[in-house]
Amino acid sequence: MGIATINPATGELLKAFEPLTDAEIENSLSLAQKAFEQYRRLPYEQKANWMQNAANILEQDAEKFAKLMTLEMGKTLKSAIAEAKKCAVVCRYYAENAPQFLANVPAESGASESYVRYEPLGIILAVMPWNFPFWQVFRFAAPALMAGNVGLLKHASNVPQCALAIADIFTQAGFPEGVFQTLLIGSGQVAQVISDDRVKAGTLTGSEPAGMSFASLAGKHIKKTVLELGGSDPFVVLESADLEAAVETAVTARLLNNGQSCIAAKRFILASAIADEFEQRLVEKFQALKVGD
Repeated sequence: MGIATINPATGELLKAFEPLTDAEIENSLSLAQKAFEQYRRLPYEQKANWMQNAANILEQDAEKFAKLMTLEMGKTLKSAIAEAKKCAVVCRYYAENAPQFLANVPAESGASESYVRYEPLGIILAVMPWNFPFWQVFRFAAPALMAGNVGLLKHASNVPQCALAIADIFTQAGFPEGVFQTLLIGSGQVAQVISDDRVKAGTLTGSEPAGMSFASLAGKHIKKTVLELGGSDPFVVLESADLEAAVETAVTARLLNNGQSCIAAKRFILASAIADEFEQRLVEKFQALKVGD
């Protein structure tokens, strides 16, 4: 699939995008490196001011961003609004707490004074999934930018308008040009970016195969990675459980974010004594369920 907005309810192609050329990727990398050399030296107070501005934009335009998430990803509007507001919370959290998180930590040694100091790394590449198209990005971007790094986003190919909107939020908030950029590139172009000497680290949320591929590329070039890979959480129901409460919780747990969540209940492990009744009640709840308006 190319880089495109496709209505998840109808399959209709709404808007398609051409992936960046090699020359355009190079321009983005050069801009990011130039931005980092200046941005890393700015005081926390300035970064925090811009991050608070980003939070304000997210809160003020939460419904607009939510409609974009619903359009591309298919989540309910209510949950999409909550996601936009949650992104504002993470922006404020790191704007307020970054100085203490990154303060020098005294260390014992034979020297007259020793301490651990945290320095920004440089350009960080983030490869993000489509299930939480705003939240996954902001929980990376807020701490990374407050630490003095700059970010490049390779978002999932089915949420390109969300990806562009996020970059625009940081621009509107006042962050200097190049501090946060969206790269509309395909998965086959990721290797070109992560292997570039100017990119110092990477983070990925996705499947285990995607994580293995990304980590292998980063490891080949001795670069740090942070990975969040897929899972299959068990939902365990014992004989002593309140079945009605267990079934209600099970429905919510399975359909969290339309079921597109790594922590959604995917495996139900049941005590044999209550298994048949639980299954019957669960099926009845699902059959009666209405999602959205």
